[in-house]
Order: sequence, then C-alpha cells, then structure tokens
Amino acid sequence: MLCPEPTPVARGSQGLSDTPLLVPTHQVEQPRLVAVNVGAPRDVELDGRIISTSIWKEPVEGRVPVRGVNVAGDDQADRTVHGGPDKAVYVYAAEDSAWWTEQLGTDLGHAPFGENLTTIGVDVSGALIGERWAIGSALFEVRQSRMPCFKLGLRIGDPRFVRTFAKADRPGAYLGIVREGDVGAGDPVEIVHRPDHDVTVALMHRALLQDHDLLPDLLAAPELMPEWRAFILERTR
Repeated sequence: MLCPEPTPVARGSQGLSDTPLLVPTHQVEQPRLVAVNVGAPRDVELDGRIISTSIWKEPVEGRVPVRGVNVAGDDQADRTVHGGPDKAVYVYAAEDSAWWTEQLGTDLGHAPFGENLTTIGVDVSGALIGERWAIGSALFEVRQSRMPCFKLGLRIGDPRFVRTFAKADRPGAYLGIVREGDVGAGDPVEIVHRPDHDVTVALMHRALLQDHDLLPDLLAAPELMPEWRAFILERTR
C-alpha cells in the first residue's frame, strides 16, 4: 500500500547544507555492512495518544536470517504502510548518518532512521531502481525511496524533522528480498546487476517529495513498482 499522496517541499531551508560529507581518499571503505538492526513494536505517547512503532532498532551480532518479507527478529507496527515484499528491508548509509549528525549537532544513536541494514562505502541513495545487491548468502533488489512519516520525527525527537528529511537527498532505500539467506555485520556488499536507466533512489525521492515535475522521469525504470507507475500516470495524464 502506498503512503498518502506526497506533498513537495522546498529545499535549502532550516540551515541544511548541500555539501556532501567528504571522506579522505585514504579512508574510503570497501562496500560492506556495518550493522544489522532489528526492533519490535513499542508503545510511545504522542500528544496524549499511545502510538505503536518499531522505528527504534538495535544492532544484533552473528548471522541473521532474511526470509519472506523480514529480517529475523524485526517487525513492523503498522503493516498497512510498512513492510511487505517491496519494503522488506530498509538500508541507510553510515556516511549519510554521519552527515546528519554533523547537520543536527547531536549523537543520533544506533540505527537513527530505523534502518535494518547500515552500510559503508555504498552510495545507497544513488542506487538505481532495480539494482541488485548480493550480501552474505542473500540477494536484494532496490525497490524504492523512503516516504517519511511522523514516526521518524518521534525517533529523532523533533516533529519538524520529517520535513527536514524530505528536503535532503539522503532517503536511504527499501529493498526487496530476491533470494533468502543470511547476513551479518562485515559482509561485503556486491552490486551484481545495474539496470540500463538513470532512475536513482535520490531521483525518486526528489520527484515524490520536492518536485512533482520530475515524476515522468521515473517511468524510465521498467522495475518501478506498479503502484507508483499507476500513481504517476494518474498525476500526469
């Protein structure tokens, strides 16, 4: 199921820098997993209401099975908008988390964006829709960018952060599980297939959340989820 229709937001406000976090060339890392993170639903209070969320996740050690639509030990509180075959695993780059730490001036802790997989040396937001990654004995496919909801603001501790996140081109990526297997911290991330188009996760993020004029560009990816293809065709006809 899709999230509610996205509303574009303007970039460049709230003091965000467009400058990427630069890593010295002698410190460039080989693409690999830094952590595998899981979490169970927990209840938190918001404006007098009790909200169930699984956005708080902690790293786990050893080999972790990846089966069906989940990383073992992980769960989603609201499966109407989270999880499923096209959002089975959420991955975020350690470099982007470091950039946010620099921008916000605070330690964000483990898996601050609720990611299942934390990588280093991987341009996650620059990945192509339909790109395939071999990690451990599992095979994943990049399916879509993240549509942030209010629970991200809960995790960061600032309800305004949802819009701040939308203005930055660092959405992370949702992966589908093509081949079940197991993964663990330290596993190499190998890109085994790159589609013949230029539709990146970051472009999808910009088209959905910043500039709807970019929506038709997403149709160049044959691997684009049918739900998003139908949404775009409806918006642009």
